[in-house]
Amino acid sequence: MAKPIIAIVGRPNVGKSTLFNKLIGERRAIIEDEPGVTRDRIYGETEWCGRKMIVIDTGGIEPKSDDIILAKMRDQAQIAIDTADVILFMCDIQSGLMPDDRDIAMMLKRSGKPVIPCVNKVDSVGRTPMEFYEFYELGFEEDPIPVSSVHGTGTGDILDAVLAALPESFDAEEDDDVINVAVIGKPNAGKSSLVNRILGTERMIVSNIPGTTRDAIDSRFDNETGKYNFIDTAGIRRQSKVEDRVEKFSVLRAKMAVERADVCLLVIDANEGVTEQDEKIAGIAHEAGKATIIVVNKWDLIEKDNKTTGDFTKQVYNSLAYMTYAPLLFISAKTGQRVPKLFDLINEVWQNANLRVATGMLNDVLADAISRVQPPSDKGRRLKIYYMTETSVTPPTFVLFCNSVELFHFSYQRYIENCLRQTFGFHGTPIRLIVRQRGDENEK
Repeated sequence: MAKPIIAIVGRPNVGKSTLFNKLIGERRAIIEDEPGVTRDRIYGETEWCGRKMIVIDTGGIEPKSDDIILAKMRDQAQIAIDTADVILFMCDIQSGLMPDDRDIAMMLKRSGKPVIPCVNKVDSVGRTPMEFYEFYELGFEEDPIPVSSVHGTGTGDILDAVLAALPESFDAEEDDDVINVAVIGKPNAGKSSLVNRILGTERMIVSNIPGTTRDAIDSRFDNETGKYNFIDTAGIRRQSKVEDRVEKFSVLRAKMAVERADVCLLVIDANEGVTEQDEKIAGIAHEAGKATIIVVNKWDLIEKDNKTTGDFTKQVYNSLAYMTYAPLLFISAKTGQRVPKLFDLINEVWQNANLRVATGMLNDVLADAISRVQPPSDKGRRLKIYYMTETSVTPPTFVLFCNSVELFHFSYQRYIENCLRQTFGFHGTPIRLIVRQRGDENEK
């Protein structure tokens, strides 16, 4: 059995995201004093008394709202409730017991799951306010727990109650072979639609409103090709268009998702081609040294002849000249066309990002490269490359020792990189070359 799953649910703006961040020990959920900021389910991990648990933060539930986004948030919260093993139901002592709290309580009781009511913003130390006791009217088996999510008080009591409510048979076994896949791209390129197509369920809120996905959302998916964790990120907009504060957080989340990913799927809208913003987003993955696959989405909407695919491929690689190592796949998230081919590609580029080459083989390639194209010289002094070794992976990183860093021109470094790729492949992953002058430990 997997790690136990704890869902935090409640009305908007009762402190769910603040509690979530306290429980997982990092600031992953976006926190703003604005209802509806957390729109999707956010996953994190916490550990208590030696047991690891997955925590889900949900968008605030407004049971009777007809707003399209709020209605979808309610649906997403319901999915979290259905998924959870234990539910933390958060209320707010400052606003008191509200009619929506009672409606949500009824919904939670129908789920049949263990529910732990938590009353947030109880900031007084040593005494319980009289207002706290009205929350007993919710009628759950567990007594309400006073908590201050801002200060972290009461979180230990919550986790003790969670452990007491859990079934006894949970497998604590870790999965070390899961590939983390960040799905990145402009707003409305089809990132959430692609993840939903893979998962076979409406995991992410999908609409034509740009910026619908504000946080980076994790979704676990296993099939016969392997184990994957898909991270659907907020679309990265042009900096000039990143106006509101929450949107700025979303861009930061997308960049952080790239950092913790093993593989990036750069989703491009086939109707628009590669835009300047796509180039900037691709640069984020490239600079982070991440294995990347370029996914051209909405290919079903393009009128084609026998030259269309070839011409589009040339256009992509002309625009992303620094990322010609990345494989290109034309898909339709809407119809599912070629989506299954992603898994073999993900496995391939991840294996290449982890490829280690023996020093002897590297120096055979280096000697052959030098014999075919002589190193550059300047004012009678010629570059001498003594040897090369691979120092790390993800991305594959090579250190070359030479007599002069200044003589090792960028064009010759590119030539050496091309020789490595011709010999060993490295399909889908960037390569880093570090040039060191013998006797000089400074990198360049």
